[in-house]
Amino acid sequence: MKRLLRSLLLMVITGTCALTPARVAAQDIHLSQFYETPILRNPALIGIFNGDVRVQAVYRNQWNSVTVPYQTGSISGEMKFPVGMSNNFVTAGLQMTYDRAGTSRLQSVQVLPAFNFHKSLSEDKSSFLSLGVMGGIVQRQFDPTHLTFNNQYTNGRFDPYAPTGEDGRLALRGYAYLDAGIGLSYNGTLGENTNFFLGAAAFHLNRAKVSFYKDDGIELDMKFTINAGITVPVSENVKVIAQYNELHQGAYSEFIGGALVGYGLLDQGLESDRGIYGGLFLRWNDAVVPTIKLDMGSWEVATSYDANISALRTASQSFGGFEISLVFKSFLNSRNSTLESTNCPRF
Repeated sequence: MKRLLRSLLLMVITGTCALTPARVAAQDIHLSQFYETPILRNPALIGIFNGDVRVQAVYRNQWNSVTVPYQTGSISGEMKFPVGMSNNFVTAGLQMTYDRAGTSRLQSVQVLPAFNFHKSLSEDKSSFLSLGVMGGIVQRQFDPTHLTFNNQYTNGRFDPYAPTGEDGRLALRGYAYLDAGIGLSYNGTLGENTNFFLGAAAFHLNRAKVSFYKDDGIELDMKFTINAGITVPVSENVKVIAQYNELHQGAYSEFIGGALVGYGLLDQGLESDRGIYGGLFLRWNDAVVPTIKLDMGSWEVATSYDANISALRTASQSFGGFEISLVFKSFLNSRNSTLESTNCPRF
């Protein structure tokens, strides 16, 4: 009975989010490994890594203990180019995401190109001011055959073949809209080996109208984010990488931060591109996220798990979301490499 009640609760929430023509404060996907999706975090953060090219993939599976799992997949790519003989460089990127939520199969697909210009502020190429922009298309849809409506109940009995009463109002199960965002960031060094960055961004600048109803256009609230990160050496082989992100969209706010402690392998000290990391992140009033990461040079793999601490923990039994990420990064063997153009931060 408890499992049935939990399933019914999540079905109601999913159906309400999909169909209610009211202003929704936060409709964007979120990932616990937010630092692996820089375009979604802030388009001015792409290109802030040690290399010329980077590809990142993240998969998330959430609420498996409660109802139909919510699944999110993300893949992004970045490539950096020096600008002439100057110390400036540019980064081009592309973010693609897929998200499916709950019983109604509420689905969102995003394709978001991005561009970032990095202006050098120092002769030793150790500090940059970056301005990034992104814009693309978002498509949303759902499956109404998995939902129930009041009109389908007669004397307390459900008839799946009865008219829903919504057919005249619902659009063709989906819609698409254009989206745009802009961001600013600064990255620099403290001493010789401590790298840091600060940034802020605004998304949904065009305030697109979103609704599954034909006659109701609900403006998507703008979203604002604040971003920060720092890498601090502790000893010849140990460093701490801390990340923080907060967002505000309508009445909704989210705060997440934490740190990974890394140990460099192969006796190469802080210059080692092989290492093992472990740490903890906290999404305020929502989840504690233990994380493990393995750095294998050009390849990185990490896994994390959300332990739910929100009001939903009774239904979820404190279980939350499992995430895994895979990253490839490298320098190009060409004259256009940024190897000698930038003092690349090691995040």
